[in-house]
Amino acid sequence: MCPWHHPEQCPRTSEQGEPVADSHDQSVTWLTQEAYDRLKAELEHLSGPGRTDIAKKIEAAREEGDLRENGGYHAAKEEQGKMEGRILQLRQLLDNARVGEAPRTEGVVGPGMTVTVRFGGDDEEVTFLLASREESGSPIDVYSPKSPLGSAINGKKIGEKATFTLPNGRQNTVEILEAVPYVGN
Repeated sequence: MCPWHHPEQCPRTSEQGEPVADSHDQSVTWLTQEAYDRLKAELEHLSGPGRTDIAKKIEAAREEGDLRENGGYHAAKEEQGKMEGRILQLRQLLDNARVGEAPRTEGVVGPGMTVTVRFGGDDEEVTFLLASREESGSPIDVYSPKSPLGSAINGKKIGEKATFTLPNGRQNTVEILEAVPYVGN
């Protein structure tokens, strides 16, 4: 794993290998129909039966007595908080989603593109997919267009360089060697 790559920022592609990418407009997330349907079903479950189930768990734990030392109660409340956070995340994502593929131009870095770069001071080439993080299954590493590296290279052409900030606060430069539409497995 590369030092500038964080798995929690790592976007993915659909199981069919289709890119799920953010467009140049950072507020839009492009999703495959399969991904949109899966995320919508997850939201409906969490908003309905999921909320009912967690409320029942909290009520059952409350009936056990003293809440200060009730591990079941505290665990259920923590689970409820995580679930509500996921509901908000899904609502925002689906509100800003478009089903289909982001516009792509060969030779220009953008979402849904397989990008090959060379980092400053290093002869090694790195190839990855620039796409949204809501999918999984890509055979290559996937980087988010919203990550520091993704933001820096988005819109750059082959031969151009970009500078971005590493998690440790240092600057790194990357040269774009190739940018081609992702074709799947």
